[in-house]
Amino acid sequence: MADKEKGKLFLIPAPLGEDGIYTIPAYVIDIMRDLDVFVVEKLKTARQFLRDAGYEKPFDDALFFELNKRTDPLLIPSFLEPALEGRNIGVISEAGAPAVADPGARLVRMAHWRGVEVVPLVGPSSILLALMSSGLNGQKFCFHGYLGLKRPDMAKDLKRLESQSARNNETQIFIETPYRNMMMFEIAMQMLSASTVLAIATDLTMPTQSIRTHAVMEWRRLPVPDLNKRPTVFMLLAGK
Repeated sequence: MADKEKGKLFLIPAPLGEDGIYTIPAYVIDIMRDLDVFVVEKLKTARQFLRDAGYEKPFDDALFFELNKRTDPLLIPSFLEPALEGRNIGVISEAGAPAVADPGARLVRMAHWRGVEVVPLVGPSSILLALMSSGLNGQKFCFHGYLGLKRPDMAKDLKRLESQSARNNETQIFIETPYRNMMMFEIAMQMLSASTVLAIATDLTMPTQSIRTHAVMEWRRLPVPDLNKRPTVFMLLAGK
């Protein structure tokens, strides 16, 4: 008897903010509406996204797994069992694009190991949108995720990224927890060289979107931007 055909793992992009369903392509929504198995970072927001997308199946008839920093790694392989039984699975994260700065990467790697086809779908990625709109080097760039938690560590990391940027002519991309954005900006103004270019992309795809690129010397003369509790991507490119 032939082996049962496996399901696929669909990586479903989510809106970057409230009322952002318009940023999700129609074909992605069509695929999502046909699924009844989901791996999600947060159950509440994933269900809201599905409702906004017009998902009509009862949630009680769908199967949901939560995958986040609190998930026991030993449980993750079991999330692929439905695909091994022939059912398609959708992965939805809080980060816009699944598996990028997101715990879903662990599931994707396991899918490859177990012969489950991985299907990435088109949608918003805050990292790429920020880089596209920054005017910084899009040929060579490096994403670092979060920097050090404490002020001294954050300051040390910023100087390290600035040195790496100067050495490689490479855009350095990083993020911070929204309530710590103002501290990040403050330390950047203290630690970065005046000629380094700093780009800040805030509330991407939302009505309040702000994307600004200036040399640090110019940022120091401008009013301090309001980044508090607003999703923000930071980018720097060392000056010559």
